[in-house]
Amino acid sequence: MLERGFHAVGLNEILTAVNVPKGSFYHHFKSKEDFGVELLEHYTAASKEYKERLLLSPSPEADPLQRLLTFLENTISKYCESEGKCPCLALKLSSEVSNFSEPMRNVLAKSSADSIEILANLVREGIEKEKISSRVEPDGAAAMILDLWTGASLRAASQRNTAPFRSAIAVFRANLTP
Repeated sequence: MLERGFHAVGLNEILTAVNVPKGSFYHHFKSKEDFGVELLEHYTAASKEYKERLLLSPSPEADPLQRLLTFLENTISKYCESEGKCPCLALKLSSEVSNFSEPMRNVLAKSSADSIEILANLVREGIEKEKISSRVEPDGAAAMILDLWTGASLRAASQRNTAPFRSAIAVFRANLTP
């Protein structure tokens, strides 16, 4: 699904890949959509845990702004390792499934809200430690970071280069640095 999307991968292809009989699948899921909801819930929970661990832990990096920049650089590395393709399942599926599945859209909306909360907490910490400008409003800055990075990710995937990411990082530095 990360390669081709939700709709392009058939149920039989999924079952063959994981060596599960169709009857077993329907014992756990009512439909492919229910499977998609579970898949996204699992993926976004792991993503939230990863972001919390890297962005909200002062160890090994005490500077919250540097933690953010390091996190973003790691994301660029993942993008490069995937040969310029989107390495994020939630981002890959968001525009595809949000118009046809309200339950899947809800999982993705919660994931965005979780990301904004994590980023807002990081910004608050940065302001407290005087590593992020005190003129920044944490919730608004967090939404700006997520929105700009999401847009940069989409543009980077379509252009197959990292320039959109670099532009986004320049905006973050200009707006967050004290």
